[in-house]
Amino acid sequence: MKYRKEKDTMGVVDVPKTRYWGAQTQRSINNFNIGKRSSMPLEIIYAYAYLKKAAAHTNFDLKILSETKMKIISEVCDEIINKKLNEEFPLVIWQTGSGTQTNMNVNEVIANRGNEILGYSLDSEKKEIHPNDDVNKSQSSNDTFPTAMHIAAYKILINDTIPAVKKLYSTFKKKSQEFNKVVKIGRTHLMDATPLTLGQVFSGYSTQLNYCIENLENRLNRLSEIALGGTAVGTGINTPKGYDKKVAKYISSFTKLSFTTSKNKFESIASHDAIVEAHASLNQLSVSLNKISNDIRMLASGPRCGIGEIILPSNEPGSSIMPGKVNPTQCEALTMVCAQVMGNHTTVSISGMQGQFELNAFKPVIISNFLESAKLLADCCLSFEKNCVRGIIPNFKKIKDNLDNSLMLVTALNPKIGYVKSAEIAKLAHKNGTSLREEGINLGYLSGEEYDKWVDPKSMC
Repeated sequence: MKYRKEKDTMGVVDVPKTRYWGAQTQRSINNFNIGKRSSMPLEIIYAYAYLKKAAAHTNFDLKILSETKMKIISEVCDEIINKKLNEEFPLVIWQTGSGTQTNMNVNEVIANRGNEILGYSLDSEKKEIHPNDDVNKSQSSNDTFPTAMHIAAYKILINDTIPAVKKLYSTFKKKSQEFNKVVKIGRTHLMDATPLTLGQVFSGYSTQLNYCIENLENRLNRLSEIALGGTAVGTGINTPKGYDKKVAKYISSFTKLSFTTSKNKFESIASHDAIVEAHASLNQLSVSLNKISNDIRMLASGPRCGIGEIILPSNEPGSSIMPGKVNPTQCEALTMVCAQVMGNHTTVSISGMQGQFELNAFKPVIISNFLESAKLLADCCLSFEKNCVRGIIPNFKKIKDNLDNSLMLVTALNPKIGYVKSAEIAKLAHKNGTSLREEGINLGYLSGEEYDKWVDPKSMC
């Protein structure tokens, strides 16, 4: 591999000849060989491109950056946003906790690519655009990285997670209406209970998801507040007057999303409570999805020796040794995702409390886990909806058999003959392997006509 020389304040570093990054990026590559290369999420890089473009426009408006430099910086930022420079961001999340090296990675790529557009070669000593003085003007890693975190988190929730959950919610709601007259036995404590409809069961699932959607949407307001303009510790040192509000407007314009400057930049740099709070909503979603998927998996158990009240789509063979076996694979994939998200929430929570004085220094790991959770849940909701829920049908025969066999239909007799006599009927029916109707008549507590009139599963729903 051929190299060129790049300088920073610590000296000269060898950088791959054709790469746009500079000395500080290369130092990070050399010093942090931890985990998978390029693990810093590209969503953060794209968010950085939006904020660097916004900063350049703001600095030009406030007469501290030339029009030429503003246009060049903006052009390179657009290249990043359009995914033309993805290979230029090789850093890992396991770096400085402020994300300084990623900020400089972006600054160096923009500067070097910008100078190339202006006609300079990458190894030229003369360069017009400087990564710190121009691309990073009016900024610090301490306010840019949390801004990128909020942009990326907001975008993924709006564009991926919430739409996916809404799609799954809509399908469950449709199924609840479709199954509304399918009467089945209920279960509490994994034991037989009074009847309800399959539609009522599915309405519970759709309502759970609706609350999750509301919860996620309620988190967007805090995520829309950005730290940019606070610079090093929140005071806004080295920024011109009016910079913070103007740069937020530019970010809103470029992303087509609503962002505002943070009400208190000391809080938004020193802590990441907004991200922790938003991830708590993702954690809640995983709790709901885990419950729903486990219910569906158990309701479909069998096909002959389990509950078997619903039939799931047969997507692939379930066993390498048992012919004809089909497993609830979508349910299993979803519950694994939920476990991962819950683990991520532990990481986000512990990292969120690590802010010391004016800076939380766990920023990369916080946003990496957040983005992973949001994307996994989005993908899994879409997969679960398409490959499982959409194709669920009732097993009418098994539903009827289970309903007719249930001893808990006896609950309908409580108001007629009392709890004690009803319990006696149920215990005898269970002991003798007979029906409730038969034992009630044998005991003389009611007639056959009365039983048929009083014990109607449909009227119990």
